[in-house]
Amino acid sequence: MPATPADFPPRFFESADGQRLAFREIGEGRPVILIHGFFSNAWTNWLRWGHAQKVAARGFRVIMPDLRAHGDSAAPHDPAAYPSDILAEDGQALIDHLGLTDFDLGGYSLGARTAVRMHAKGVRPGKLVVAGMGLSGLTDLAGRADHFRHVLTHLGRHPRNSNEYMAEAFLKTTGGDAQALLLILETFTNTAEAEIRAIDAPTLILAGEEDDDNGSHEDLAALIPDATRRTVPGGHMSCIVKPEFGEAIAEFLGSEGD
Repeated sequence: MPATPADFPPRFFESADGQRLAFREIGEGRPVILIHGFFSNAWTNWLRWGHAQKVAARGFRVIMPDLRAHGDSAAPHDPAAYPSDILAEDGQALIDHLGLTDFDLGGYSLGARTAVRMHAKGVRPGKLVVAGMGLSGLTDLAGRADHFRHVLTHLGRHPRNSNEYMAEAFLKTTGGDAQALLLILETFTNTAEAEIRAIDAPTLILAGEEDDDNGSHEDLAALIPDATRRTVPGGHMSCIVKPEFGEAIAEFLGSEGD
């Protein structure tokens, strides 16, 4: 039978500000933290389509948090719970909770941005995966935040098949809390190009062939000293379901001699 969320029950930890946050695990071996995208959750991005299973099969302990306001994690409606960079701080709290010292780190879309912010704040993974992300999606977030603010404040009114309509359709599948997700937009923090150039871990820049939602992944790869760029079929909303997506991450993390 196909796997279901019930096959991967959540575990919980407490953030620095006392929020109850969820994570899931699969596999044994070297730890790797994989962070999902906006409107999504660990199950939808990493487990539903088999990506985490492919990474685990390469000898990894795959750790997948639900970001605050997503999945099984707390989704407070108090604006005070959403300061700048809180998602990166939650990532550090998970590392501390699990006592991790040597691990890899990656994410998709908002998860990729969170992983980069964690690096900017001092987290040093052995390898880094930045998927579904381009340069402007890290350095200039105002436009992307405005896009999602429009999606969330005009639910039920978007033209059929528009990008906004498709984003709302995805939100319905994950059961997201629109009020809490609006507050997540206040946490978005630009990353300076100098901070990106300072990434010294071997880094996979992974994107769909038709994905330019977060700017140029070519330009992003050019800034990182030890970057490998890969593309897989699809756009921003579709590449994440392709088997090639998980295969690319598993191959990168499992390779030797980088």
